[in-house]
Amino acid sequence: MNLFFRGCAGAVLLALLAGCATTNMGTPGDPLERMNRGTHRFNTAIDNAVLRPVAVGYRDNVPDGVRVSVNNFLDNLAYPTTIINNLLQLKIKDTLSDIGRFALNTTIGIGGLFDPASRFGIPKNDEDFGQTLGRWGVPAGPYVVLPFFGPSTARDAPAIYVDWQTDLRVGDQVDPAVEWTLIGLSLVNRRAQLLEFDDTWQSAYDPYAFIRDAWVQRREYRVRDGNVPDADPLEGFEDPDAMDDAEAAPPAEPLPDQAPVDGASSSATSLMPASETTAGGTLR
Repeated sequence: MNLFFRGCAGAVLLALLAGCATTNMGTPGDPLERMNRGTHRFNTAIDNAVLRPVAVGYRDNVPDGVRVSVNNFLDNLAYPTTIINNLLQLKIKDTLSDIGRFALNTTIGIGGLFDPASRFGIPKNDEDFGQTLGRWGVPAGPYVVLPFFGPSTARDAPAIYVDWQTDLRVGDQVDPAVEWTLIGLSLVNRRAQLLEFDDTWQSAYDPYAFIRDAWVQRREYRVRDGNVPDADPLEGFEDPDAMDDAEAAPPAEPLPDQAPVDGASSSATSLMPASETTAGGTLR
């Protein structure tokens, strides 16, 4: 399995290098747009053919309580990554809080199936090595869509491999059969959580640009721990009530000079310049 992940890391680097030859169609912040769009179409085809149907079946046939416990269990296995990266960012208070949360959920929560830490008011943090690099000033670099993994950046893509080293769902310490089961379950669990938002991005004029710009803003929000000029652009993705409010608002009328042009760059439909970089296919 370690060989598999090394192969994935090599594929990530090859994708980044291959993009260097496809920079003549990009929008500002997305010089690899031509390559990214091709990868986005590939990922969408895989999702429509395999992952989404499985996620729909999982959502419709597995009781809510079981799915909550599965999600808690998987999050707990991945939580050492958050602990390590909070420590690397010198967030000592958060590190100690994370250790307490992990210990409590692993013991009283029966291996993470339950989440007593939240009931005790211990916050749940979410950190990864890409955020750590961003905190210490490493620029995001170009936006890039990875095969199977989805949205990322030149900074965050290699960081995925580092995060695998602290994720208890993968690695040499896990039996290969168990490892593949956990990987598959993590992907299906994550995709099932995103099903309710499918209509939102599928109804966008340019789904690629919508996903890119939303992911870019969300990633910047996470790297800066919310200290950005504007509000979190994807609050509704974690707060269904906020999404309902947004859907209730009347749609804005497009300006006459913003009519779509076939084959045009997505910059005309961008929410913001993709100068930095959902939900991709990553385990997290």
